[in-house]
Amino acid sequence: MKGIILHGGHGTRLRPLTHTGPKQLLPIANKPMSQYALEDFREAGITDIGIIIGDVYPEKVKEFYGDGSKFGVKITYIYQDKPAGISHAIRLCKDFIGNDRFVVYLGDNILRKGLIDYTKKFQSSSAGAMILLCEVDDPTRFGVAELDGKKIKKIVEKPKNPPSNLAVIGIYFLTHKIFDIIDKLKPSWRGELEITDALDLLMNSGNAIEYDTVTGWWKDTGTPEDILHANQLVLDSIGTPNQFVISHGSEVRGNIVIGKNTTISRDSFVTGPAIIGDNCTIGPAVRLGPYASVGNNVTLKKCDIENSIIMEGAKIDAKVHLVDSIIANDAEIEDHTHPKKHQFLLGERSQIRL
Repeated sequence: MKGIILHGGHGTRLRPLTHTGPKQLLPIANKPMSQYALEDFREAGITDIGIIIGDVYPEKVKEFYGDGSKFGVKITYIYQDKPAGISHAIRLCKDFIGNDRFVVYLGDNILRKGLIDYTKKFQSSSAGAMILLCEVDDPTRFGVAELDGKKIKKIVEKPKNPPSNLAVIGIYFLTHKIFDIIDKLKPSWRGELEITDALDLLMNSGNAIEYDTVTGWWKDTGTPEDILHANQLVLDSIGTPNQFVISHGSEVRGNIVIGKNTTISRDSFVTGPAIIGDNCTIGPAVRLGPYASVGNNVTLKKCDIENSIIMEGAKIDAKVHLVDSIIANDAEIEDHTHPKKHQFLLGERSQIRL
């Protein structure tokens, strides 16, 4: 089997964070969110991977992943000139896929359980496709499956009146049959070739579509609030038997991960779950956590930070209490005022002086 990671899109709901790079490279617990997809593929034995890149800093994607060798996989890059729907992106992969079965994984999705069991199920199946479903609170935001007993009756995209609360998550198990189906599609009202339309047509053409229901959790990280929630979910796994893979050389103290050459002053306190990268200076007088992710080469002084993501190279030297915040690479916050609570969403190289 082969794997496809969709790494395009403009990430407009995440601006200003996405003004300087694709959203799939934004870190969740100090790891680009699309890396979770790549690691899920690798753990499931899928090492021949295509990454679909668009016009939002594709060079940054190539710089990070390279040829895939440092991740134990082989990567082929496939260019999509403009966002035109998931089905359009899949059609671009026809030559790469050939006659193999394959899995499409949206690069801004994170799946707690991984792909191993689902991949085994699809490999032993004769179905034309398999989708994963997850119960959600607001199904109007997603493609939704209508079931008839244990069979899929219909799949509808972002319905105003959802037939169920079972969202079709951004992971699709497919065969080469899908390419002929996509060739028959017409753009939706959004001007895109919808994956839900392709699956519906595949099913109506006499091909069985199986499904499985996700256990644990799944997260679509489309908004800053989604990113912070995903960060919480991943950090909750630190120190447990099923924790995500962490960087080599890191030290785990209970539910706190500390990177190499990082110093924490005696008058500073870290409350887990939390992760701190390499070469960081924490202190003096810092209170960090719970649910804080701090990237490499970060300097924190005099601040309180909780439920926030501080990206690589950021500097905070201020008596501020940050909550529910995302501070991008190399951003700086300084002040000369009294402590207050603040909420920030700072783009790369932003500077704030209070």
